[in-house]
Amino acid sequence: MAKTLDLYLHDLEVHHGVDPRLTALINHLAGTCKEISFKVSQGALAGVLGSAGSENVQGETQKKLDIIANDIMCRACTESGLVSGVASEEMDHALRVPEDCEVGPYLVLFDPLDGSSNIDINVSIGTIFSILPAGEPHRDVRDEDFLQPGRKQLAAGYVIYGPQTQLVFTLGFGTTLFTLDIGTGNFYQTVDKLQIAPQAKEFAINCSNMRHWEAPVQRYITELLAGKTGPRGKDYNMRWVAAMVAEVHRILNRGGIFMYPKDNRDPSKPGKLRLMYEANPMSWLIEQAGGRSTNGHENILDITPEGLHQRVAVFLGAQEEVDLVTSYHR
Repeated sequence: MAKTLDLYLHDLEVHHGVDPRLTALINHLAGTCKEISFKVSQGALAGVLGSAGSENVQGETQKKLDIIANDIMCRACTESGLVSGVASEEMDHALRVPEDCEVGPYLVLFDPLDGSSNIDINVSIGTIFSILPAGEPHRDVRDEDFLQPGRKQLAAGYVIYGPQTQLVFTLGFGTTLFTLDIGTGNFYQTVDKLQIAPQAKEFAINCSNMRHWEAPVQRYITELLAGKTGPRGKDYNMRWVAAMVAEVHRILNRGGIFMYPKDNRDPSKPGKLRLMYEANPMSWLIEQAGGRSTNGHENILDITPEGLHQRVAVFLGAQEEVDLVTSYHR
């Protein structure tokens, strides 16, 4: 019989000494994402598809479900009694816990609905989260409190809303996968420890932007596209879902490499993906599954963040492939 999420978290407390407050927060986030999953599944029936007519701090058009998911996550976290504050991709600054709620020892960062461009066409999307230490619980949380390297994460994960709703997370003891049973409302462990093969035969990148990439990335992709007749001596398949959560989920389950490199259309930006909300949590999940993650120059988890909405280039997945494309940047 598959383990429930409750039992798995209890085992972490007993056998690995994990703080019960941290496992309680994971459980709380899983329950919150069940609510988001229901909202996503209602779609057009509930009138929640389409644009909200507003932009987030990134200057991106917000979908109605972006705002709904963000509100659900903010309310659930700040009312949990387990956090000192939250930060969201959808908000300019960190959010403090209301005066009438308890504070806790953790900070939670999240992308409430990754891949929202796919919402209206019913393609997989998801919620990404990262948990950092807050030190002593306090109410006067500032943006600077969240600016900790990815190595400081206590937990990271995502919930993907696709044919099944699945929870993937790590607390530093491997990357594990749970599937939601909509009949019982419970998450059951369906993969104990995900493992990424060091070699790959699939890659994920938006090749329509190839002319804008730096020379090392162009070189690497050209070699992959050359297949058996090129220097790699084998054929590769390309995949692109346009949702990081779906790309990473495929790599964790089937292998491969995902890339979102810097391009020359805006030289001031080192990349498009957000370090704190996307790159850090996904990088730790990948590393805990035996993979690698860099920005082309250094391990993403070693980057000292300078801002809540800092952007970064991302290369993650199979060790040998990530090491190779990273070596081309030297």
